[in-house]
Amino acid sequence: MNHMPSSFRSRGSVLLIVLVTLVFATSALLLFIEKATTDLLVPIREADASRLRLEAYSALETTLAVLEDFREAGDGLHSPAEGWGDPLGFAGYEPTEGRTVEVTMEDESAKLPLPSVKAEVLVALLKYWQVPQTDAERIADSLLGWIKKDYTPTAIGAPTTQDYEATALPFAPPGRSLRSWAELSAIEGVRQALFDETTGLPNALYQRLTETFSLYRYNSPNINGNRLEPLLAQEIIVDHQQQRVAEYLAGTGNYLSMGPGFFKNTRSIGAVAGVQAARLGYGVTVQALRITVTVRQGLSSFRLSVVVAPAQGAKVVPASNTATNDTEAAAGSETSSGAVATRQASTTATTNTTSSSTPTTAVPEVVDLKYPFTFLEIRENDKRVPPPAPSDEPTA
Repeated sequence: MNHMPSSFRSRGSVLLIVLVTLVFATSALLLFIEKATTDLLVPIREADASRLRLEAYSALETTLAVLEDFREAGDGLHSPAEGWGDPLGFAGYEPTEGRTVEVTMEDESAKLPLPSVKAEVLVALLKYWQVPQTDAERIADSLLGWIKKDYTPTAIGAPTTQDYEATALPFAPPGRSLRSWAELSAIEGVRQALFDETTGLPNALYQRLTETFSLYRYNSPNINGNRLEPLLAQEIIVDHQQQRVAEYLAGTGNYLSMGPGFFKNTRSIGAVAGVQAARLGYGVTVQALRITVTVRQGLSSFRLSVVVAPAQGAKVVPASNTATNDTEAAAGSETSSGAVATRQASTTATTNTTSSSTPTTAVPEVVDLKYPFTFLEIRENDKRVPPPAPSDEPTA
């Protein structure tokens, strides 16, 4: 019987140990590479966002310049049918090589301003959305009791201040406009109606409410935005009148030959809709415009969402500054103006200079740039703002 020499057995053992060591070393190296790749994703994305951010703001400035040209030429912005629907194409904007830039716009002022909504309008809308009368009154009272100071609910089941103070964690309704739609989940009587009891997610009624109302306060909605459900709900217009307005704005039906149109004054509204314009309570100009700029390069993207108001138009008040009753509205609207900030800064600088004889740090003089738009909101890569779907033919 042959026996393997001991030298062979020793070499075999060494070889086995080397192979096992190589396996462990390779596994450790692969795990390290995988972890390092994951750890590097965050700084890589931040670097990509920093590069694309400059492009986004450049495209935004171009967009605002085009809008200002149309505003001056047309005595206000009325509708994209005027020709400003593709601002980058109009300006001949060319993005950096390898990037695409897309701009979408939504007329925020085509919605009803929630801070100034009346109870009867809110109830009429809820009933139009198939909410029973008693439930509609309770939801309206619950919401208005949250956003209006010293509001007294009348509907059965609507919460009062005492109800909030009696909870496990007592608090009081803020008595000011909503600062975000997520705040609806804190309002008793509203949360139960707008959110699913099991999942806690917003339901269809929540979607309709947020698509119909704006958190900003302005004088009158823009009829050129073609959001006429509130008029139908209040029976100010009927279906065939709403259809005529929609056809006129879209350039379809009886207005097919003229193409998309827009109203420049209230008289033309009455001519098309067949109803007195004063009854509508609508205006004809954009008072708040939501602009979304999306920049893409390969797998990286950056999204910038802003809400702007023409500086020469009606005052638009951000949600955080919205007054809680009509008597405070005039004072509240001032806070959205850049001129107020300029005056305050100048006053502070003067006070600091004259109140002490000792040298102080120089305060630079604030110069009013006469910027044609007021920024009401700026969001970067906000997940709450759904990104637009990539188009086959990007804007630029």
